[in-house]
Amino acid sequence: MTADGDPLEPYDGILLLSFGGPERPEDVLPFLRTVTAGKNIPDERLEQVGEHYYGFGGRSPINDQNRALIRALRAELDRRQVQTPILWGNRNFAPFTREALTQAHERGIRRLVTVITSAYSSYSSCRQYREDLAAAQQELADAGLHVEIDKVRTYVNHPGFSRTNARLVTEAVRGALRSGTDVADLRLLFVTHSIPTAMDDTSGPGDELGNAYSRQHHSLAQAITAEVNATLDTDLDGELVFCSRSGPPNQPWLEPDVNDRLEELAADGARLVVLAPIGFVSDHMEVVYDLDTEAARTAEGLGVELVRVPTVGVDAEFVSGLADLVLERAAQARGETPPSPAWPGSPLRSTCAPGCCPNLREARPALCGQD
Repeated sequence: MTADGDPLEPYDGILLLSFGGPERPEDVLPFLRTVTAGKNIPDERLEQVGEHYYGFGGRSPINDQNRALIRALRAELDRRQVQTPILWGNRNFAPFTREALTQAHERGIRRLVTVITSAYSSYSSCRQYREDLAAAQQELADAGLHVEIDKVRTYVNHPGFSRTNARLVTEAVRGALRSGTDVADLRLLFVTHSIPTAMDDTSGPGDELGNAYSRQHHSLAQAITAEVNATLDTDLDGELVFCSRSGPPNQPWLEPDVNDRLEELAADGARLVVLAPIGFVSDHMEVVYDLDTEAARTAEGLGVELVRVPTVGVDAEFVSGLADLVLERAAQARGETPPSPAWPGSPLRSTCAPGCCPNLREARPALCGQD
């Protein structure tokens, strides 16, 4: 904390940066055009994808979830007597990142610390947001304005995220066993968003092993499984599966798909599957459609009971962890060396290394990194 008592010095604003989503049916197609810009996907195909949204009234859950997260984080910071304002921006829909930065400047905010609503390392889950920040900052610069921007560290293994997921999974498995399910009939699947294998291969700093995206998920899944087994005296084998593949059929993506694996588990005698969406922060479309609708339909058709673990959402432990992360980043920005708790493994970077999670289509400027 600084001499004047401001624990977030040098930051005078916090930016929650998210994916964004449509608010009404007429927003769906413009939103999908923004998401797929530069990929030459015809509107006919986008309309097919849009059916997922139209089935929920043309409104993505993600915006209300972000509003709820901002309220929860505001309450937690107020509890700690931290008055720093929180702003909200999206990569793909209003309020866009450039709008959030313009608002910040108008309010006299000159340095932001950013929390991205994605916990893992890859191009689509980290660097693409950093590119979005750079593009928005450049738009402000073209108008003669400037807001400096940093971000918190990648937080897949910050205890606020990882331990919260461990608790939620443990509670779900405990509930399944209390309902009378034999542990021999139970399977544990951890699910995340699939990405192209080429993106996974290049995820992480350019001078390291790559595959950071899949390695981070496997590491967390293994740690949670060990925690469940130690707490409940079970011997489960957790597995990582994927959802939401969207690329062309000839492009390799991470597998197995959750629906394919459910079919295999059913054939192997599974009667109940605990499905833990550790790849997601909240119950947005990839959760409520791909898991709660599509995977649930698959499980029902197989005669398998599906228990879906909650995402961390606005869980108090997760929100407290986000507050810890912004305070940690502020201390680092002041040149201090604050405690940086991590489980499992060591704390990850807040300033991305050169070559981290590269854009495989074209090189673009990105903030909060060394390249």
